[in-house]
Amino acid sequence: MTDDPASETDLTMMRRALELADKASAMSETPVGAVVYETATGAVLGEGHNRRQTDRDPSAHAEHIAVCTAARAIGDWRLNSCTLCVTLEPCPMCAGLIVNARLGRVVFGAADPKAGAVRTLFTILEDDRLNHRCEVIPGVMAQESAERLRVFFRSLRASAGDGPGSA
Repeated sequence: MTDDPASETDLTMMRRALELADKASAMSETPVGAVVYETATGAVLGEGHNRRQTDRDPSAHAEHIAVCTAARAIGDWRLNSCTLCVTLEPCPMCAGLIVNARLGRVVFGAADPKAGAVRTLFTILEDDRLNHRCEVIPGVMAQESAERLRVFFRSLRASAGDGPGSA
């Protein structure tokens, strides 16, 4: 599928996802934020940020929380008319959830060279062998998204004694 440019609503939602990523970082969680919204109206249906450490739950990714919240909000697991906006390229688990939830669009910020399952390592959301594909808009506010991750992991390494100036 071709990459359409991000809409003004996509940019607004990405700014909100970045705020949620900051909230995750303040909780010592990997700074990833996600928002699910009705594509036509821009109505927010679900939000989330990473909570794996807090909840001790390997599935507590920002996308998982936002998608499940949105499904509960509309009373249906099918989110065809919705967009997921997330600061980091979804992993294989989240990409599988996106396919199963039938999301219409995914907008993401930073590419994930270690676990990206949308464009970087895999292309799950556009795989013709699956029963659902969705529109993908990569790289929206990618620099801002990536910078939050760089700062977070730099700080984590420094506090573990692996940073600059450690013995």
